[in-house]
Amino acid sequence: MAAVYVGGTLLLSGPVGLPIQAAIPIAYAVAVAFHFLLQRVFVFRHDGGFALSVREQVVRYLLIAATQYPATAALTALLPAIFDLSDQVAYLITVAIISLTFFFVLRWGVFHPQEGHLAHEERPGRVG
Repeated sequence: MAAVYVGGTLLLSGPVGLPIQAAIPIAYAVAVAFHFLLQRVFVFRHDGGFALSVREQVVRYLLIAATQYPATAALTALLPAIFDLSDQVAYLITVAIISLTFFFVLRWGVFHPQEGHLAHEERPGRVG
């Protein structure tokens, strides 16, 4: 997602010439769908299944996405004036902070395993 989101935003706001506030939602919409799929299939895959249904995961995921976007847009707009940064640098700092925070929210609030099931890498005594 980072390559699609950050790369897309910087491409659209740089060479393409869109204002960064217009580039962010375009790249974000494309990246959100891609990110959900990758998170569910690869990052948070559980041998015992997920505690939430796909529908419940999508709803929670979209709520998080709805929170991330305005936070990113607001901080990208505010940080340049506060810290004398370019829009792009403010955007990169914002994305780093928000991405790390929401990784943990996704792990424990959206893509968590069923009760009593641990992901294969968390099982005690399992090698490899």
